[in-house]
Amino acid sequence: MLRILHIVTYMGRGGLETMIMNYYRNIDRIKIQFDFLVHRQEKADYDDEILSLGGHIYHMPMLNPFSKAYFNALDDFFDYHKYDIVHSHLDCMSAYPLKIAQKHGVKVRIAHSHSKSQDKNLKYPIKLLSKHLIPKYATHLFSCGKEAGDWMFGGNAYTVLNNAIDAEKYRYDCQIRNQVRDELKISKSDFVIGHVGRFNPPKNHSFLIDVFKSVHDKNRNSKLLLVGTGNGQSNIREKVDNLGLSDSVIFLGNRGDVNRILQAMDVFLFPSLYEGLPLSIIEAQAAGLPCIISDSVPSECRVTDLAESLDLNLPIDEWADVVLEKQSTIRKNTIDDIKKSGFDVKQNVVKLEEFYLNSVEE
Repeated sequence: MLRILHIVTYMGRGGLETMIMNYYRNIDRIKIQFDFLVHRQEKADYDDEILSLGGHIYHMPMLNPFSKAYFNALDDFFDYHKYDIVHSHLDCMSAYPLKIAQKHGVKVRIAHSHSKSQDKNLKYPIKLLSKHLIPKYATHLFSCGKEAGDWMFGGNAYTVLNNAIDAEKYRYDCQIRNQVRDELKISKSDFVIGHVGRFNPPKNHSFLIDVFKSVHDKNRNSKLLLVGTGNGQSNIREKVDNLGLSDSVIFLGNRGDVNRILQAMDVFLFPSLYEGLPLSIIEAQAAGLPCIISDSVPSECRVTDLAESLDLNLPIDEWADVVLEKQSTIRKNTIDDIKKSGFDVKQNVVKLEEFYLNSVEE
């Protein structure tokens, strides 16, 4: 059996982590097994499932490119754990664990880009410098899409591995829609807007709340479902309270049944400041939802005629009007569209298996 070491921050229910798990659940685990090197000490959402599938989870200190202790910990790890393939999902910071993997003779070292930008904070200059080191230490470059690959790898050749989903799980089902609405105490006549994503700056939740406020002013029977957690959640809750929207905005936290929650929605709203190629947009389209996304989200994720891009500089009321236009949308089955566009995991996992197995034989 070939064991692949995936290097991540932690295995919470974010987009890249969910993508990895989609592949992990569907890969031939008689031939290939996944292990995880994580950079948090606390237990994460997918840890139990990883262990149940036969994976191992190893903990590192928080990544600090200026910390000798961090590199010593990596050295110690690779001294005692031998891998032929390391697959890093740390975006700009992938260079550092791949450097140590190279030092310890790991044959195949993959850097995987999941974003086309980074937060413009104090760490931004370090990340820009770090991403230029990646081709020096990686043997292969993967990306979730063209924009993310072009930004991260600066002209070096890379392979696009689609953020694939188990499309059949998201097929629209009216019965499930009614069940979820009952569970959430949402009326059948309510107009429900939804969003799935971590509460962090790129997701642009504050803008999303402004749009919903405008929608709610025009349709008092509108509700907003927010799936996810994150450091910015308390600020968004405060904004919701201050705008008098507390009875109309439902914070659902992390959910393991996003495929069900999507059934209860009428529109998916996604005004991100930047993205790689968001898994949640593919999931929403698979559920037959009209999707209103920002023009900062790569057009590659628009794999059906349900997704529409809007300029973030447009007035809030114009965003709200476009959302309200979708109230009459009749849900349809889009599974064939998802499969034809190459975002079904059962098709993609075969390509990934072949890559892993062939790369160690070269």
